[in-house]
Amino acid sequence: MREHWQLDAETAFLNHGSFGATPTVVLEHQAELRARMERAPIQFFLREGPVLWADALERVAAFLGAPSSELAFVTNATEGVNAVLRSLRFEPGDRVLVADHGYPAVHHAVRFVAERAGAEVDMVTLPFLQGLGPEVVVERILGAVRERTRLAVLDHITSPTGVVLPLERIVPELQGRGVDVLVDGAHAPMQVDLDLSALGAAYYTGNFHKWVCSPKGAGFLHVRADRREGIVPTSISHGYRPELCAADRFRAMFDWTGTSDPSPMLCVPLALDTLERIGGSFAAIRDRNRALCLEGRAIVAEALEVVPPAPESMVGFLAALPLPDAAGAPPESALHFDPLQLALHDRHHVEVPIFPWPEWPRRLIRISAHLHNERSDYERLAAALREELR
Repeated sequence: MREHWQLDAETAFLNHGSFGATPTVVLEHQAELRARMERAPIQFFLREGPVLWADALERVAAFLGAPSSELAFVTNATEGVNAVLRSLRFEPGDRVLVADHGYPAVHHAVRFVAERAGAEVDMVTLPFLQGLGPEVVVERILGAVRERTRLAVLDHITSPTGVVLPLERIVPELQGRGVDVLVDGAHAPMQVDLDLSALGAAYYTGNFHKWVCSPKGAGFLHVRADRREGIVPTSISHGYRPELCAADRFRAMFDWTGTSDPSPMLCVPLALDTLERIGGSFAAIRDRNRALCLEGRAIVAEALEVVPPAPESMVGFLAALPLPDAAGAPPESALHFDPLQLALHDRHHVEVPIFPWPEWPRRLIRISAHLHNERSDYERLAAALREELR
């Protein structure tokens, strides 16, 4: 199925999780939308655009299992997280709960908001290399709740470790203790069969550019109906109309935050259709990709001579494995490469991420599986690792 993407034919692309990859037919549709926009900007933005936007949001609502009145498009999950965190009001002494498997950029946003308000951040340590399981995750997160814990910010699928957390158990338990939950679901759409209404989290944000394969710049924010009041986008624009009811005001604010290119969001329905056309039902895609990810994990684990650290029940389209400790200075930031990652790409044409985790010099390699991958991609990575680490 690789022919449906424009990925480099010489490279084994095992880093779909970072930025995704968009099928050619979806990119062509985006180009058509942009051409329409440039031919008649007023017609597109003020007459056609709102109808296209509303239709796309209805399709997204059906896919995510939530009413469209509780949904808004954002450019990515980071924007969704910031919109919620910077809308909430914390008092000195309030506490925000996060887990050490979380995405660093989200942790930065939590710390920024907490420091500004005089609130505290509590970091829960979850196991990974040994002892990981749903029961342990539930126990540790619930055990970290304190008297003034107001919010828990949790991944649905963790970024560095690729673990699917049992949120269907955690969310109701936390909210029963008076703790709202903001879910960073950056990796969840398509990996998980989402039903946001049933999950019941106060706030949930995710990406479409990853596993749904839309163009970059398409994400969503879900805000439960009883939490919409006071949640505003990161940019306040014409939609800020206090005279509207909470539901109408929420949509008005998020639907128009200023002039931008709406084509990534408008391409989400076609991206969903395209995956179904080439991969079968969403359930079939999930089963196929998860089985391939587990197969790839076993191949790479054998090459590294390690035991896969997470139970199979907590694996989706991502899997992380420990590497030997690194030598030398750590990467300057999350946007810089580990030398082994550069070697795998430059010498072996394998694109795969390597993260310092939980802290340098310890590190993980994270593989991914989507419809454009096959067994030979992981065999190539395994051979490259044997050569580079001997």
